[in-house]
Amino acid sequence: MENTLIDAILNYEFMQNALIAGILVSIACGIIGSLTIINKMTFIAGGVAHGAYGGIGLAFFVGFAPLLGASIFAVALGLLIAFISMENKERVDSIIGALWAFGMAFGIILVDLTPGYNVDLMSYLFGSILAVPKSDLYFMAILDVIFILFVLLFYRQICAVSFDSEFAKLRGVKTSVFYYAMTALMAFCVVATIRVVGLILVIALLTIPPFVAEKFSSNLGVMMILSSVTSAFFTVVGLWLSFTYNLTSGASIILVATLFFFLTQIIYKIKSV
Repeated sequence: MENTLIDAILNYEFMQNALIAGILVSIACGIIGSLTIINKMTFIAGGVAHGAYGGIGLAFFVGFAPLLGASIFAVALGLLIAFISMENKERVDSIIGALWAFGMAFGIILVDLTPGYNVDLMSYLFGSILAVPKSDLYFMAILDVIFILFVLLFYRQICAVSFDSEFAKLRGVKTSVFYYAMTALMAFCVVATIRVVGLILVIALLTIPPFVAEKFSSNLGVMMILSSVTSAFFTVVGLWLSFTYNLTSGASIILVATLFFFLTQIIYKIKSV
């Protein structure tokens, strides 16, 4: 079975693209997912992920690239949520829920209204890693470079904002700017990940690897690296299961991730007893 997958990767371009996409997205999720976990932004990521479908629907309705529409919509939605969460933290969950529902409903309605085109809704809801084109790979690679440069250039500020924002503000760090920046980068990461596992499952790939990596990390940098490696492992194994047993790729990747998550939690609990 392993030889069959290796042969497919060597002989078929779509399998090569799928493997590259999985690794590129794993790097993105490892970096941005760690920031999402540390800054307790998971619910914001969920709102952006589901709301991004509004951008996909808008792209098909107007007639431009779905990835571009999702990116613009996701970033705008993310920045709006970031602004609201900074101004009104008491009711932010309800507001995010409303924006989440609006984005989904808006996208579905626009898809229904798109003349002469039948959009495959399932590929965006549950991912389609086997159908990732090269143009998306370039997009993912550029995002990875941006994420890595952001961390390398502002690592100390990121750590300060993530672990003690009040102290960081007293030291002159513009915490609100970094909060908006992290939210925007998270939105782009969500859009890239939608192509691999779909908007319904994107939160799992964004949060499970860093949550597992956090248990074995001494600092944020190590957490990002371990999270990226763990995410890549989930993606490759899930891709193998998908190819071998003819399963949905996105669901297979997340199934591997969740099973590994529960296994590590059980082991961690046993060791702590």
